[in-house]
Amino acid sequence: MLYAVALCLLLAVLLTVLAIRRADTRRRGLRLLAGLLAAAGLGLAAFPPTRSFTQPAPASAILLTDGYSADTLQALQRQVAAGTPVWRLAPHRADDTTTIPNVAAVRQLLPGITRLHVLGQGLPVADVAALQGLHLVPHADASRVGFAMAAWPTQPELGQPWQIEGSFSAPTAGPVWVRLLAAGAPRDSVQLPAGRGSFRLRFTPKAVGTTVYQVQAHQKGRLLAQEPVPVEILPTQPLRLLILASAPSFEIRFLKDELAARQHKVALRIGVSRGLAQTEFLNLPTPLNLSRLTPRLLATFDVLLLDNDALASLSADESQALSQSVRTGTCNVLLLADGSAIPRQLPGGAAFRLQARPANAAALPLQWPGTTQPTPSPATHVLLNSASLRPLLSTASQQVAAASRRLGLGQVAVTTVTETFPWLLQRQLGVYHAYWSQLLSAVRPAQTTSELRLLSSWPRPAEPVVLRYEGPATRSPLTIISPGNTTTLVRRQDATVPEWTTAPYWAAAPGWHEARVGSTSRHFYVYDSMAWPLPRFVEWQRAARQNAATGAQAVVGAPATATTTWPRWLGFGLFVLGAGLLWVEEKL
Repeated sequence: MLYAVALCLLLAVLLTVLAIRRADTRRRGLRLLAGLLAAAGLGLAAFPPTRSFTQPAPASAILLTDGYSADTLQALQRQVAAGTPVWRLAPHRADDTTTIPNVAAVRQLLPGITRLHVLGQGLPVADVAALQGLHLVPHADASRVGFAMAAWPTQPELGQPWQIEGSFSAPTAGPVWVRLLAAGAPRDSVQLPAGRGSFRLRFTPKAVGTTVYQVQAHQKGRLLAQEPVPVEILPTQPLRLLILASAPSFEIRFLKDELAARQHKVALRIGVSRGLAQTEFLNLPTPLNLSRLTPRLLATFDVLLLDNDALASLSADESQALSQSVRTGTCNVLLLADGSAIPRQLPGGAAFRLQARPANAAALPLQWPGTTQPTPSPATHVLLNSASLRPLLSTASQQVAAASRRLGLGQVAVTTVTETFPWLLQRQLGVYHAYWSQLLSAVRPAQTTSELRLLSSWPRPAEPVVLRYEGPATRSPLTIISPGNTTTLVRRQDATVPEWTTAPYWAAAPGWHEARVGSTSRHFYVYDSMAWPLPRFVEWQRAARQNAATGAQAVVGAPATATTTWPRWLGFGLFVLGAGLLWVEEKL
């Protein structure tokens, strides 16, 4: 910089000296003026002057994202101030609109911006944090066709009832059929008479592995919308059950055979006469001593299933061992309440109170989550509901037929339905298996092993997918296996729970991915960028409102200071003008 200033001053002095010492004194003033113009022009070209000014605080812009409507853009441009810039969020440059590669460029293009109008599908939730302090205004099209919301279990167990719930909205009135396609065929459907509303579809998975179901909406034979429903069918986790029965019964006979057929490990002790009991072991290689309940024996099993008389016959030491096992979470209890009262030996039994049902209520149907139709209830008693109980089965009149409660680290469940084998004789296998699945799931021990959890609702390519590892500390990295690629990520310790670690992952393509940390793994699905647009838009609207509520007030009304620089061509123009005058004057 100093050399350039010295050069300009030297040029000005040189031209001035030459103009004064020239013998021809005519047009000396013109020569002096031309020399100074040439030197000043060279200086202005090297160091153009700048000017600072205060930019008014109110400033807004329009950002176009995928799926925006041209009509919505035109209507918005008539409402905002003239000259409001319009940008397009896209990785590639467009000819018609200024393109920005990411949302971080918004403040660089317009430093004083306070309001950003967003058209189309909206921004990814992860990008909203980069616009902290801006008032984000989402603009939706006049009518949107599709599934407004949906939720389903992403990792159901094989053979367990599975369902998807959601809502659909169509622009025109008229009945709409929503159906579920699974395993290559339609499995369930429901009609929405008004063309919009909530739906619930059910299916029972028949094979283990990852798969993608489809949910469709049809109106008069025309496909209105279709969205993928990815699920990972997990194999059934076998339970270790100890069954104590006071006497032989058809209920226990059929139950132990069905449990063993589903690969559960069953140990059975049935009272035959006073002081004499019969034992049986299914899927258990080593017979155990079942004559007395001890903490060591109970720790061998996940669930203790017994009836009223078997529970009432326990000694004080056995009752204490059972209570201790439940509170420590080593063995849970399921009681078949076939009497008029709950035995006092039941851990936490004070919360369960029985009430006789009226004689004319025996035909009232029994229902529970996952049932497709009500089932006749053979129960003669019901449970009095209380705040400490979690209902598992109920009648149409909302009477509780089965419930569970937490006791320490374990679970205690009671059912008043004690004769379910007629369902098998009537070939109602689905009802029978769904019933016992509901009860056994309530007393299934909690998993204490490590787990990988997906924290992103609708993963998409080029957006961060956050995964969290919950389990014992390990130095193993987080590995993502995607189609044709393997990525290793470094996990960061969670700020609130030290045992948790998280890592973001940017998927390159849609489809199934597998995450692994040591021996722990799970599959997750990355959706196409156009899949489930309405739930994503609702999620984006919620993030925009939270952003406005948390940070917009901190910057609204604050003026921004900007600078402007003279164009360099003015300096070059003065230099050319001065040099040209000197040349012309010399030729005259």
